[in-house]
Amino acid sequence: MIERVRAVLVTPDDTMLVIRRTRPGIPEYWVLPGGGVEPGDASREAALHREIHEEIAGKADVVRLLHTMESDDERQLFYLARITTWSFDDRTGPEFSAEGRGAYALEEIPLTVEGLDGIDLKPEEIAHVLRVAIGDGNLGAEATA
Repeated sequence: MIERVRAVLVTPDDTMLVIRRTRPGIPEYWVLPGGGVEPGDASREAALHREIHEEIAGKADVVRLLHTMESDDERQLFYLARITTWSFDDRTGPEFSAEGRGAYALEEIPLTVEGLDGIDLKPEEIAHVLRVAIGDGNLGAEATA
């Protein structure tokens, strides 16, 4: 089974970092930073740290596992994390230079239901989980301090 890790990266300003994907012939959409767990990764959290470093040249403090999605051939683990430093210009992930992958743009959106409603975050299941968590007050500074 393929395992992927993704991070809900909460900034000091209580915004969230997302990646806007633009691909030919597909309406733009947004994803959370992350990617596949590789055989050399010591743990899922180590894979998440590697992916955050590759995709946004950032360092994050993982707070907790927020949600798991599973299908027949894939498991995606979504972690809540705090991030204070990042540099999209210094990203190193191999996907950024791969032919035909489209464009990647890092964006900071308000960590609110309105902020989420303003983007097409994929997968929809995590967008729903985030809307509920925001409504319950489980993602802001008070929940991760």
